[in-house]
Order: sequence, then C-alpha cells, then structure tokens
Amino acid sequence: MNDLDDFRAALRQPPEEPFAEPDLAAIMAGGTRLRRRRRLLTGTAGVAAAAAVVLVVVFAIQLRQPAPAPVAKPPSPAVSTTSPTPPAEKAIGDVVGTGIRTPAGEIVIYARTVTLPGIRFGLVAGFRSGTSLEPVLATNETRGSDRSFGFHATDGGDVIRDQLIPVFGYFAGPAAKITTTVHGQTVEAHLAKWTADPEVVIFWFSPDAVPDSAVLTPLIAYDADGKRLTK
Repeated sequence: MNDLDDFRAALRQPPEEPFAEPDLAAIMAGGTRLRRRRRLLTGTAGVAAAAAVVLVVVFAIQLRQPAPAPVAKPPSPAVSTTSPTPPAEKAIGDVVGTGIRTPAGEIVIYARTVTLPGIRFGLVAGFRSGTSLEPVLATNETRGSDRSFGFHATDGGDVIRDQLIPVFGYFAGPAAKITTTVHGQTVEAHLAKWTADPEVVIFWFSPDAVPDSAVLTPLIAYDADGKRLTK
C-alpha cells in the first residue's frame, strides 16, 4: 500500500469523538464584542497613528527649514510704574442723600453732565462712602429738552450689588409733592430741590413702598398749595 492508499484509508476512519454543534449565539455575541472593541481600538489607534504622522511631518519640515537669523531687539521703552487714575465722578450741584444705608455706602442721587442736543444733564444713583462716589445707575432724556415741564428720567427698582436701588427721577417745575399709587395705596415720594436749578426737583421712593418701577401708576405732582400740576 502506497502513501496515497494510506491517506484514503485514514479519511474513511470514523472520528474518535462526535462533532458538537456549534453555539451560534455565543459565536455571534463574541463576534459582536470583538467588533465593538475593534472599532474602539481602531479609532484610538487611528488617532494615535495620525498624530504620529503629523509629528513626523512637522519634525521633518522643521529639519528642512533653515534656522531663522537672530533679530536685534529694539531697546525697551521706559515703563511708568504709575497707572493713570480715572477721573473722579463729579456731581453738578449738591449730592442728595437718600438716608438708605448699605454695606457699599449710602445710596445717593446726583446730577452729572450729559452732552446731547437739548440735554445737558441727567441723574445718577450711586453709593457714597466718605467723600467718594460710585455711580451704579444713570438716567437721562435723549431728545427734546431736559427741563421741559413735567417728569423726567424716572428709573430705578433694580437690584445692583445686592442692593435695591430706589425708583427715582426729577420733575421740572414747582413740585412740592409727588405721589403714585401702588396696589391701591397712595405713596408719597421724598423730594429735594436741585441746588444747580431750584426749578428742578429730584424725587425718590422708599424701596419698601415702591420695590419696582413697574408697579407705579402715573406719577402726580402738586404745587405748594396742593394744586395738581399734572393730569
């Protein structure tokens, strides 16, 4: 018997153990896990390979480029050690204290210069600590006249630096009393004549009585005789 006959005889021999049926579910699950790992590893390897290629290319370019010639630096200019001081806030006329004390100082109202056609001043609410003024809210007219008869630049009711800025403004005319209505109750404003022009009256409301300008009804001004100046 030659080698070919031996090989054919071996093929005809039955297997020592029967073949087990393959576990298709396990094979598919294992294949799925492998594909997931492969996608993740392929992505990581691809990024690493791409980064390596970029580094090699950059390094090769840097090697090919000649070293830059040294450039003489101009002498450094003298640097002042003192920083410019911002101009101090300047009020026109007296600063009006509201009596409202806060950790940042007393809330005050004052006028400052505005440069617009027909508008030469506006109001500022801020904090006064000692002799320094810190403006936090400015308001002014933008057209017309800043001293036309009636109410102007009413603003406030905002929380700034954790403090409620009172609703304030000014009235151009001989106002001796200014009121509004909040939730059906009449509320009277605090008044102070502007020392730069006594015909202008600065007013503000206590925050407890008027917490927001949105709750105001139309303001009403009265003269010293109790006559209503506004409709």
